[in-house]
Amino acid sequence: MIVEKIAEYIVLGMSVGGYFGLFMLMALESMVAPVPSEIVMPFAGYLVLQGRFSFWAAALASGLGSVFGSLLSYYMGSYLGRPFILKFGKYLLLEEEHLEWTEKWFKKQGSKTIFISRFVPVVRHLISIPAGIARMPLQKFAIYTFAGATLWNLALLYTGFKLGEHWDKIHEYSRELDMIFVIAVVLFLIYFVWKHHKKRKNEKNK
Repeated sequence: MIVEKIAEYIVLGMSVGGYFGLFMLMALESMVAPVPSEIVMPFAGYLVLQGRFSFWAAALASGLGSVFGSLLSYYMGSYLGRPFILKFGKYLLLEEEHLEWTEKWFKKQGSKTIFISRFVPVVRHLISIPAGIARMPLQKFAIYTFAGATLWNLALLYTGFKLGEHWDKIHEYSRELDMIFVIAVVLFLIYFVWKHHKKRKNEKNK
């Protein structure tokens, strides 16, 4: 019921707002707002089929919207994240060493992390905040966000274009795909934490 209501507002937003509506919806999608790209972009593809949108203009508007929303989250993490964690992190089992680890991670793997996260549900809504906390170089962050987001958006846009009036069907199947992605990410994180813990343990034993 909630998803159907959100879908109604998305359809209304793009029908009335055009490219600007698409831009704003994808900006919200890149933050923590409950705006699924799996609804926004396929409907944009349907509007392309109807001749109301240009394919490449829709791709550009959505990509720029994704970057805009991600930058807002990035700055939130950059200006508020570190002070918040240093002050209240102990209540969330977060310490300064976790901040240092995050910074090191984004220095080494930041580009890959940002790019890949755009294809992973849930993660793509949140990843900009730790990137901001780690003070990842802004230009690099924006470039890889735009690249990953645009590829993801293009895939959904094209799928909506091909499905036509059945564009909304993709959301039904995307839930199963999202679950597979989430499980894969959780398993990877468990493996990564285990490997990192094992490495630190070996270093202490030396």
